[in-house]
Amino acid sequence: MNHSIGRRPFLQSATGILALPALNLFAENRSGATQTPAKRMVFLSFGWGVTEELWYPDRNTPGANYALPKCLEPLQRHRHDFSIVQGLWHKYCLFNDAGHSGSTFWLTGANRFAQPGVSFANTISADQVAAQEFGKHTRFDSIQINGGGNVNGDGHGPGLSMSWDSQGKPLGAQNHPVQLYRHLFSGNQIPLEQVQRRLAEKRSVLDTMLGNARQLKKRLGRTDNDKLEEYFASVRKLENRIAKEKTWLEVPRPQAPIPEPKVSGGRELIEVTYDLMVLAMQTDSTRIMTFRQPVQSLLQSENIKVGGHDISHYHGNAEKMAASRQRDLLQSELLAGFIDRLKATQEADGSSLFDHLCLVYGSNLRTSHSLDNCPTLVAGGASGIQLGHNHVIENETPLNNLWLTLLNQLGVRTEKHGDSTGLLEGIMA
Repeated sequence: MNHSIGRRPFLQSATGILALPALNLFAENRSGATQTPAKRMVFLSFGWGVTEELWYPDRNTPGANYALPKCLEPLQRHRHDFSIVQGLWHKYCLFNDAGHSGSTFWLTGANRFAQPGVSFANTISADQVAAQEFGKHTRFDSIQINGGGNVNGDGHGPGLSMSWDSQGKPLGAQNHPVQLYRHLFSGNQIPLEQVQRRLAEKRSVLDTMLGNARQLKKRLGRTDNDKLEEYFASVRKLENRIAKEKTWLEVPRPQAPIPEPKVSGGRELIEVTYDLMVLAMQTDSTRIMTFRQPVQSLLQSENIKVGGHDISHYHGNAEKMAASRQRDLLQSELLAGFIDRLKATQEADGSSLFDHLCLVYGSNLRTSHSLDNCPTLVAGGASGIQLGHNHVIENETPLNNLWLTLLNQLGVRTEKHGDSTGLLEGIMA
């Protein structure tokens, strides 16, 4: 038995390699002390906002004794394990004309016009701040999931991503559960020697490019040097990725515990994606995940005739409001099922995945084109906030204050994120 490749142990023979589940035996270090399970962070984003009259708890009843709103009733069995945080917003989104661009700025709060002469800019997202620390220990720094790629129908926005790197560039995602499955359990099927050769070639090319670029740098003006520094940052990022690939090259991916899924879309896509997210955490493939959820295909799979965009403009229209309410109930029901799975999945010490997870569920958009009081639900034992509460924050408090608070509660020491003004100390556990 091989114990040399980290948390996830394997059985190995001449004919294959099998990933083992979390066992008490492997939860103990050499001194016999039980290791603390890893903390994880998951962000779930949905477009088009919510039915505000039926999704938010009454602002006049903060604390633990609030009445659960109609659209959150499917979460009743978990009400002591999540909190609603009201009053948060991204002020720059009002100027960004980002009424239907929720996921693009949800985790950044950036001003898209911050760079003179540039029509679109973004900054690092909260998940990627966490990935810089948590990604040191896993095969994948983070995993981004895009539920089908219907940007217009799902109300997500430009950039095709809710995850943005330190240069404000969008990160690619797995666009279907089958892609996610293969990413986790298959990888590329190229022979090991060929992959090693390719990695060596990439390193050689990068070394040459950097050497040439440093010579060129001495002859450039300030503007060109700024551009070159951005180029250097991209090269360094690629170097780090290659170094990590080499580290994990001979560590086998876990054997798939389920067959490759056969999924069309809608409700089934979300359910299967949630299952695969649990497996990604269970196999410790990553500790940071984001999921841009489908809306339009969910509506279609449930035979809801009103489109996603029209639902967001439900005010004054009984049919649209009924569809909006039905969508919210569906999304809450699916979220409740995901939490069920997380609670049922044990860590090696007998606790659950949910006990060591910070889960955020929400949107940049409240309803219609309203960008204040972003719908925000926080769950999980690692969140570090008081759960089971209706937290009512002063209106127009930066949503980035919550991201800053959660990052620090998970041990990612961060002084500022975007336009944050401080920690939300009043909601901390």
